[in-house]
Amino acid sequence: MSPAVNNFSTYSASRYIHGNVNDTIEILKQLRVQIMNMSSATGAAHLGSALSCVDMIASLYYNILDIDPKNPNDPDRDRFILSKGHAATALYSVLAFKGFFDKSILSEYSQDGGRLPEHPGPKCVPGIEAATGSLGHGLCIGAGIALAAKISKKNYLTYVIISDGECNEGSTWEAALFAPAKKLDNLIVMVDYNKWQATGRSNEVLGLHPMIDKWKSFGWNVYEIDGNNVNQIVDTLSKIKSSIRTNQANGKPSIIVCHTVKGKGASFMEDDNNWHYRAPTPAEIDLVKKELGVE
Repeated sequence: MSPAVNNFSTYSASRYIHGNVNDTIEILKQLRVQIMNMSSATGAAHLGSALSCVDMIASLYYNILDIDPKNPNDPDRDRFILSKGHAATALYSVLAFKGFFDKSILSEYSQDGGRLPEHPGPKCVPGIEAATGSLGHGLCIGAGIALAAKISKKNYLTYVIISDGECNEGSTWEAALFAPAKKLDNLIVMVDYNKWQATGRSNEVLGLHPMIDKWKSFGWNVYEIDGNNVNQIVDTLSKIKSSIRTNQANGKPSIIVCHTVKGKGASFMEDDNNWHYRAPTPAEIDLVKKELGVE
């Protein structure tokens, strides 16, 4: 039996209400347009990277995380770290839509003196847990937070989204060794495996394949899904939560290898690495709105 993580089922059911998956799918249409508007307004890079992981972030906040937007510093809240901080527009948009802060603040993204830096700053707005974007740090931070929960006998779970490019970093694999050694079954990681990095295909830059076997060999519970499919995301995360609550995670952290498409949601952006750096024009945003059925 894994180390006790206390009574999660009572804790979650009594304090938090999660949304409907179909509602999340509809909200994601608005979120994608919001992300594109922020990119267009500032000319900031990493649009494709934000669109590949927004389904994962929205699924977490709308359907999985035990956290109250009106009390974002609750010591018993679940923690979420977006290690691939260059996709900050996705996180900022979800937080604003969930009510962590007013949507009007989204206009401050990447602006001098604004509250939303291009990469998340610590506590820049409610809901941001850590400064991220220097790749390879987020999993280390998440493992530390999960260990703190164990030591403090706290019930919260820690979730981390990392990029496939971060699997080039030695610090990622140090954390990957650390988490099973410390029996951090309260740590859940999602890999945004969109197969691209800034300069080329991920498996050509370094030998990431076979991704599944690598994580299994390090002692993790490993899952594999379509990371742009909200039903699969929520179903898998729910199963992992259930296994933790019932002490069936066997003392192992869990990782979900999420196969995603860079630029997902805009047909002319999908799997095109030029959108790692390009920002859309208003006319291109109108095309995406039409594709998504957004007014």
